[in-house]
Amino acid sequence: MSYQRNQNFSSRRQQNWSRNQNTVAYVSAIKLGPVTHTVLIALMITILGLIYLTQATRATSYDYATQKIDSQIAELNTQKSDLEIENNKLNSLEAAKNSTVATTMTAPATTTYVQQ
Repeated sequence: MSYQRNQNFSSRRQQNWSRNQNTVAYVSAIKLGPVTHTVLIALMITILGLIYLTQATRATSYDYATQKIDSQIAELNTQKSDLEIENNKLNSLEAAKNSTVATTMTAPATTTYVQQ
């Protein structure tokens, strides 16, 4: 049996198709003009700009909130250090009054001053 080519056969090499390539091209029935394309592109740029602005303002609002919390933390740390100093002063005065050295001290009989 011999093989013969007929007119309906065309090889892949003649059509420039490769493996896993679509061979059907779809054409849209709707034709858009240059003005419509410009309007659509401007609309997409506007939408992307609005999305960017909402993200930027959201980040700024978080920045204000963190700045407020940081200032509260700094204020509370200052108050804490002031209270620690006050506590140490009060504890040291009480400790000095009640120490054995302070209780054994007596008032001097006479006081003299050095003159120049």
